[in-house]
Amino acid sequence: MKQFLLLFLLMMVLTNQTQAQERKRVREYGIKIGVLPTGQLNAITDVPGVQVGQVTLNKGKDIRTGVTAILPHTGNLFQEKVPAAVFVGNGFGKLAGTTQVQELGNLESPIILTNTLSVAAGMNGVITHTLQQPGNEKVQSVNAVVGETNDGGLNDIRSRHVTEKHVLEAIQKARGGAVEEGNVGAGTGTICFGFKGGIGTSSRKLPASLGGYTVGVLVQTNFGGVLQVAGAPVGEELEKFSFRQQILEKADGSCMIIVATDAPVDARNLERMAQRAMLGLGKTGGIASNGSGDYVIAFSANPGLRIPHEAKEKTQTVTLLHNDELSPLFMATIEATEEAILNSLFKAETTVGRDGNKVEALPLNKTLDILKKHHVIRP
Repeated sequence: MKQFLLLFLLMMVLTNQTQAQERKRVREYGIKIGVLPTGQLNAITDVPGVQVGQVTLNKGKDIRTGVTAILPHTGNLFQEKVPAAVFVGNGFGKLAGTTQVQELGNLESPIILTNTLSVAAGMNGVITHTLQQPGNEKVQSVNAVVGETNDGGLNDIRSRHVTEKHVLEAIQKARGGAVEEGNVGAGTGTICFGFKGGIGTSSRKLPASLGGYTVGVLVQTNFGGVLQVAGAPVGEELEKFSFRQQILEKADGSCMIIVATDAPVDARNLERMAQRAMLGLGKTGGIASNGSGDYVIAFSANPGLRIPHEAKEKTQTVTLLHNDELSPLFMATIEATEEAILNSLFKAETTVGRDGNKVEALPLNKTLDILKKHHVIRP
């Protein structure tokens, strides 16, 4: 009898592991978002030079947090800055480093995403990383850009488990290639539309006739609203959405959105692209609620636009796209943001965390049935 019970438990464990492994990205279920083609990996790393590194802290009963680092290029970012912009969809958040980016229109550090009370650790990690890089021996100031969402529902956020060491590790792990999604890095403890949120990414590759540029997006999802998938009312039909029956299910949270491109666009037009990312969030049903910190950081990784820390000449000559050429990039940003958010939900897994709080993953079978019903995917 004991042997039978042990065999049964083992089968249950293996079944659960298999189910977890079966969670796929949106497109793998036949769900097509938008009309533009994706990049090769359908990830922010499709933009040449862009790298992502993540550290996941999933320990004991109440540590569910982490760090996600995004690097615009593989060189010394402080010495070779990139054009950048910030757009605030709703400002209930703690995004460090914004004023200098807005004032100067450039980015000189990795972008760090983590939880709300670990922004200081994120800044310390970026500062240490920058000061340690060869060529930065005389640097006495660096603008560390660190974004956050509050994962206190699942994570023991007050104990501040993320340290400078974890931030440095995420930066050191940064690589090109496929990006892990769901319950990883800064998305380990996040909640989105009442389901388990996380890290998600997507990209769009413009055809040669429109310049052949790539736009990549990475998101950290932790916000509320009424979930829609390709226009289908998934949240409504699952009866899981903010303010349902006036019960006031919590809608607050945050969303960090990182937009990267290799298109030759300056800070002004990067801000315009960043604005469009909020339209992508809206297409998923996000409402940018009062207590939500919804921020977009956009940068161009185009090598021809790099800004030297110590310029030898008083002027800089660059080639930029005309305003009239921006509309395809706007569409790419909207589509990639929408799909990145959905990928974060489709890949995330049910999580139990602080005080035994449990957040269910988006129920894929029910969701797919709804999408078939609304002809988003074929039955």
